[in-house]
Amino acid sequence: MSGGPVPGGAAGPHPTGRPAALPPVAVVGAGPVGLAAALVLARSGVPVTLFEAREELATESRASTFHPATLDLLAELGVAAALRRRGRTVDRVQWRDLDGRVHAELRYAVLAGHTAHPYRLHVEQARLTPLLLAELTATGLADVRFGTTVTGAEETGAGVRLRAEDAAGRVTRTRHPYVLAADGSRSGLPGTAEEYPDYALRVVTETPLDELVPGLAPLAYVRDPRASFSALGMPDHWRLIFRIPRGTDRADVLAPDAVRARVEQALPGAAGRAVRVADAHTYRLARFLLPRYRAGRVLFAGDAAHLTSTAGGMNMNCGLHDAVETGRALAAVLHGDTAGEALVDEALERRRSVVESAVIPRSEARTAGLADPAELPARLAALRRTAADPRSATDYLLKASLLDVAPRPLKGDAHADLVSQAHR
Repeated sequence: MSGGPVPGGAAGPHPTGRPAALPPVAVVGAGPVGLAAALVLARSGVPVTLFEAREELATESRASTFHPATLDLLAELGVAAALRRRGRTVDRVQWRDLDGRVHAELRYAVLAGHTAHPYRLHVEQARLTPLLLAELTATGLADVRFGTTVTGAEETGAGVRLRAEDAAGRVTRTRHPYVLAADGSRSGLPGTAEEYPDYALRVVTETPLDELVPGLAPLAYVRDPRASFSALGMPDHWRLIFRIPRGTDRADVLAPDAVRARVEQALPGAAGRAVRVADAHTYRLARFLLPRYRAGRVLFAGDAAHLTSTAGGMNMNCGLHDAVETGRALAAVLHGDTAGEALVDEALERRRSVVESAVIPRSEARTAGLADPAELPARLAALRRTAADPRSATDYLLKASLLDVAPRPLKGDAHADLVSQAHR
């Protein structure tokens, strides 16, 4: 959301009692986080105005991993089953070396008592957003404005006045009790993204690698002194993700011969020339965390509030958790909960604390020591001990899936649960 931060601190308490007609909350950004937050609000009876600068939903390849905790919440929103039909269900994660030896393997079935979805789902986030948009539209409480960029925000005391401009240059001004920024921009707020010492190379192949590499799981981490990388099996392709030291020339890394050589090294014995490279691209890796997830009545979620290593797919999942918890708190306040603004502040502080204490350290731990082969034996031995102990294996997957820090799905009376969850 451009236009700079809204000045001022938290707004005053909302009047008690449920309003006869609720004003629309503005959501900026029609990615997974913005759409999920808008749907949570609309399902709770709160109208929303959704602004998206693009002319349509994004279709480029981005995040592709959905954890059990996230699937539980998406089931609450009515889209988990349809998303699963479009994705690849992953029942195990393994660590192996280049010679085909499996060091350790954990099965998601151990989470059966902790989630309704004891598996991980691999599917492009672009398959989720149309499902969320359809459900949002069906509520009848959403004004969705594609091709419209928010260019200014002004606090009015009782809310926020937004200035927006469409592709034809037409300007509109709207008023909202709150604005949720979920567009990935940081709006000039304090904080600077800190780049990690490496960047990512993602190689995409439509070759079914699990048919070439015996026993290859659809979620595999190759840990070997000669090369370390991740392999993710998608519904119609595989992704190989390598960490490249920052400073290495990207043009050299992306040269077709260099990509083929890297793939052949990564898949020895898999007839490297038979692996058809459909795409290869790089992307930067950085960490970022807003000091506070609000500026007056403008709130922040997802990439607008935090970034971390892509290892483990935690950042996007955490963003969806932000959307649900923040949306629930806003709905409770707008429906007249007597705790007022404290509900929103508590929810935002919980979301920030989860990133700081769980998401960032867990994500970074996934790749720690990869550049030092001397550390590998001890790390692999620890993984074997974890896999051999059911309690340790369960604890590992609970934390890797963010089940211990995610909002809980609502049950029973949705409105009563909404208020209860907001007070949690």
